[in-house]
Amino acid sequence: MDIPVALAQRAAQVAAEGGFAADFDGVVTSPCISVCRMTADRSHCQGCFRTLDELRAWGKADADQRRAIWVELLARAGLPHPALAAHG
Repeated sequence: MDIPVALAQRAAQVAAEGGFAADFDGVVTSPCISVCRMTADRSHCQGCFRTLDELRAWGKADADQRRAIWVELLARAGLPHPALAAHG
């Protein structure tokens, strides 16, 4: 599995669902791609690029917080944010 590609596809899925829109009233989909292991320095998950704090917070996070986590993890992964890329 090519992790960056899988994560980019997951982000594209969330964008297609409308999950990155500020007025989205559904549940923002998790970035988990079922590659659940921490980096050697334990800074983040190798699959979804979330930190331990972000992983812990996800379950109780509201849509705005989940979108903010997505922004951070995509930056950490070096991937473009699909909603921002669509707007130039």
